Amino acid sequence: MAGINIPGVTDQYNTTETVEKLMQIERIPLNREQKTLETYKNQQDAWRSVNRKVTSLRDSVKSLYSFENPFNNKITSSTEENAITAEATRKATYESFKIDVIQPASADRFLSSELEADTKVPAGTYTYKIADKTVSMRWKGGSLQDFSSALNRRGGDTLKTRVIGASKGMKTFSIESQKTGAESKLIFEDDAKTFAESSGMIVRVKPKTIEFGNNRSEFRPSPSKPVEQQGLPAVSISKISVSEGKTIVPPRNGFSIDIPELAKENKNSHIQFSVQKTEVEDITEELNKVEERPVFPESGSVTFKDVTIFNSAVDASLPPLPSVRPAPIEQIKTDDVLFAVMSDGSERNIPLKGNLNDEIKIDLNLSDYKGISSIVLRNRNTGASYSVSPMTSLNPDENLGFIPQHPVTTADDAIIKYEGITLKRPENTIDDVIPEVTLNIHEKTEKTATISVKPDTEAAKDALIEFVGKYNQALSELNILSQNKPEIVEELDYLTEDEKKEYREKLGMFTADSSISNLKNSMISTAAAPYKFSDSAEISMLSQIGIATNATNYSGYTPSKLRGYLEIDEKKLDAELKKNLEDIKNIFGFDSDGDLIIDRGIGYQLDKQLTSYVQSGGIFSMKTSSLDSKIKASEQKISRLENQMNDKEADLKNKYGRMQGALNSLENQQTTIKNFSNRGNNN
Repeated sequence: MAGINIPGVTDQYNTTETVEKLMQIERIPLNREQKTLETYKNQQDAWRSVNRKVTSLRDSVKSLYSFENPFNNKITSSTEENAITAEATRKATYESFKIDVIQPASADRFLSSELEADTKVPAGTYTYKIADKTVSMRWKGGSLQDFSSALNRRGGDTLKTRVIGASKGMKTFSIESQKTGAESKLIFEDDAKTFAESSGMIVRVKPKTIEFGNNRSEFRPSPSKPVEQQGLPAVSISKISVSEGKTIVPPRNGFSIDIPELAKENKNSHIQFSVQKTEVEDITEELNKVEERPVFPESGSVTFKDVTIFNSAVDASLPPLPSVRPAPIEQIKTDDVLFAVMSDGSERNIPLKGNLNDEIKIDLNLSDYKGISSIVLRNRNTGASYSVSPMTSLNPDENLGFIPQHPVTTADDAIIKYEGITLKRPENTIDDVIPEVTLNIHEKTEKTATISVKPDTEAAKDALIEFVGKYNQALSELNILSQNKPEIVEELDYLTEDEKKEYREKLGMFTADSSISNLKNSMISTAAAPYKFSDSAEISMLSQIGIATNATNYSGYTPSKLRGYLEIDEKKLDAELKKNLEDIKNIFGFDSDGDLIIDRGIGYQLDKQLTSYVQSGGIFSMKTSSLDSKIKASEQKISRLENQMNDKEADLKNKYGRMQGALNSLENQQTTIKNFSNRGNNN
C-alpha cells in the first residue's frame, strides 16, 4: 500500500520529514509572495486610516467657515425663565428686550359634577367642535371609562378626556381642548350637549345683548382736532345719516357714541359691529375751483350823422379779487378713522384689518380697553364715505347658549406687553413679534422679563477644541507614517497599549512617500500663517487666540512641540471669544475680493489642501486603488503557487511512497529468505 504512511508505524525511512523539508525549499517563492501581500494590505489599511483622520479634520475645518459655522450661533436668556423663554435662529441680532406676560394662552377644560362610579354614558352621536375641527363619534353606550378611552382615540390632537376619582364611589369626567386661543372654544353638539348638561358640565343660559348706535340721536360730535389744511372744512356731525340700519358718515364727518354702562360693568363684554368703506367723489375738486369775475359786454353806442354817443360802462360793484391765489387743497386718504376714547380723554386707534371695500367685522374685547368710555369714528378722508352697523354688547360665552359650571380653564389668547405694546396671540409659541426669535409663554410674569440674545461662545469653543483635537490626530498619523522614530508613538499618552502596538507596526511605513511629508508641512504652515481680513482686524492668527504649537509658553525643550501639534491656552481662548468673536470667525474664512464667496482664511486654505487628498479620485484614493491592483495580482500569484505546491507535494509523496513500498517489499523478501535459511539449518 504505497503512499500511505502511519507515523511511527510505517514511516521507518522518514519519508514524510524528507518531503516536508523538500517542500520548505519549494515554498520559498510562495512565502515571499504571502509576505508581500500582507505588506500591501497593511499599507492599504494605513492609507485608509490616514484618509479617515484627514477626512474628519476636513469636515471639522469646513464647519468653521461654512454657512453653518458655530460663530453665528445665538443663545437666549430670560430673567423670568419660569414664565417666558425664547429661542433665536442664527439670523437673529444681538439685543435685549423687555416682555411682560399678562396671561398665557389657555384652552377650554371643563369638569362634570361628581357622578356615580357606575354611571353609564347613553348611546348616541357625540359631536365636539373646536375652531375649524370637528370630532364626531357614534357611541353604543357604556361606562364612563370606556367612553373616555373611545373619545381619546377619536379625538387625536384635538381633544382629550379623562375620568378622575373625586371621592369614595364618585367620579368626575374631564374634557379638555388641545387648542388654545379665544377663537378655539369647545362647543358641544348632538348628544354631547345633552350629556354635558345632564352631567352638570354645562348649564343653559339666555344670551344678554345690548344694542345701540341705531338712532341718530345717540350720536354726538367727535372730539375736535385741528384742521389739516387751510380751506379744508373741519370734521363735523352735520351730514351723517341713519338709513336702512346703517349709519352713513360722508367725507369730513364723524361721530362719538358712548358705551352703555351695563356693557362696561361686565368684564367679559365684547362690542361687535361692522364698518365698510365706499369711494365717493373727492370734495377737494369743488373746493379748489377759483372764483373769477364775470365778463360783461361793452355798453354800446349810438351815432346820428357825425355825432356818436357812448353808453356808460357797466359797473357791477364786485369786490376785488385777491392778489395771491391760495394753495390748492390736497386730498386726504387714511384708514385710521376708528378710535376708542378713554375716561381720561385719550384715544387709542382701533385698526381696521382686511379689505375696507368689504364689510370689516369689529370685535372689541373691553378687557383690552380698560377705561373705555366711547367709540369715535372720525372720517378725515376727502374722497371716502363709511357705513357703520348698529353696535351690540354681549358676552361671547353666553352667546353660545351655555356656560361651563366647573371650568378649570377657559379658552383665551396669550396677552403680552412687548416694549410697552400690548399684543394678543392665540398660542403660547409666538414667532412674529421679534424677527428670528420665538417666544415661549409659560406663566404670568411677576415682574418684567428681560430677554437677551447673545453669541453662543460655548458652541464656538467646543468647535475649536474639536478642530485642534482632529488636527493633532491627523498630524500624529502623518508623523508615524513618515518617520521611523519609536518616541513618536510613546509621546501620544492618550493611546491605549493596543493602539500603541498597532502604531509601532506602522512606524516609517511611507518614509519614501513625498505626499505624506508634503501634506504634513502644508498643514503646519497653514495653521501658523497670518490671515489679515481687514486693516482694523485685531485677530489674524490662531496664536492670538491661544491656539499654537507652544500656547502654554513653556520654555523648556520638548521634542513633541517640534512635530507641529497644536496646544490650547483655554483662558486666553475664552477671553478672545468674548471680545473678538467676529474676528475669530473671519480668520477661518472671509471674502477678500467682494464677490460674496469665501476665498481666504485658515479654514478655507486647509479645506482646499485636504480636499485634494481625500476627495474621490484624490491622492489617497489613487494610493488605495493602486494597492488594490497589486493585492489582486498578488492573490492570483499566491493561488497559482499554492496549486503548484500542492501538485509538487503530492508528486513527492507519491514517489517516496512507491520507494518506501519497494524497500518494504525487499525487506520482506529478505526476512523470508532468512527465515527459510534458519529453518534449513535447524533441520
